[in-house]
Amino acid sequence: MTASTSLPTWRAALCLVSLLPEAAARELGREVGYLFSFADRKRLRMAERHMGRVLGSGHDIRAAAREVFASYGRYWAELFWLRADRLGVVDQHVTLEGGEYLTAARQAGRGMILAVPHLGNWEIGARVLVERNIPVTVVAEALADRSMTEWFTATRRMLGMDVLLAAEGSHLAPALARRLRKGGAIALMTDRDLARKGLEVQFFGELTTLPAGPALLAELTGAALLPAAVYFRPGRGHRVVIRPPLEAIQSGSRAERRQVLAQQLAAAVEALVREAPTQWHLLQPNWPSDRRAL
Repeated sequence: MTASTSLPTWRAALCLVSLLPEAAARELGREVGYLFSFADRKRLRMAERHMGRVLGSGHDIRAAAREVFASYGRYWAELFWLRADRLGVVDQHVTLEGGEYLTAARQAGRGMILAVPHLGNWEIGARVLVERNIPVTVVAEALADRSMTEWFTATRRMLGMDVLLAAEGSHLAPALARRLRKGGAIALMTDRDLARKGLEVQFFGELTTLPAGPALLAELTGAALLPAAVYFRPGRGHRVVIRPPLEAIQSGSRAERRQVLAQQLAAAVEALVREAPTQWHLLQPNWPSDRRAL
């Protein structure tokens, strides 16, 4: 199941999964995701390339790549299963590590930028902010299918997020900066540069670009830049992890400070991914060599 899957298929899956018990929905998602790994060879090859980067030699890369698909299937199943009256059940099984960094930023009157890779069920991370009465805004991709965009937006709002859509050519930095200066939190996906206009960094052994937004907003507003991730627990539940804030250097030009911060963030994301490599749901080309290999 991907964002390019046809709308009738999405709706059928949504209806089916929402009727199942939570455990059955979760397991069905994993099974369907695993089967997709046999049907989508292009994305399987990408998953193999990415797992090779993270795991290195001495691992069964094909098996790891198929597990990525199974994990991604769980992500979709959990979203399909979710309803407003089930949020309490979800919240009971979410744990938080690093909550003191949220507290410290709030006590200092700083906004928070949570820089999040596509790990586990990243959507669930908003719940720990909602629980602490921290307003959270996310930037979401405007999909080609308007109905799918509306469904994602409604789901994220149900989870407690304010959603801003990143349309082609839109400039969201001023709106995000205002939210940060008011002490709010911004969650930004940080491991994939859709526009290919980001900052160049070393990431898992090869130069690529990653989104400039986290470093730009941190440098612009003084907000705390917090690497964060949401991991699946075996069986039920989620583990939210927040790492210490990254601090910008005080010397050099603004561009140089931003570049150093972006590289620090890339290293922090690497460490988060290495904690659970097969929960990294990155199935697209992400490095120049990936695109050449297509």
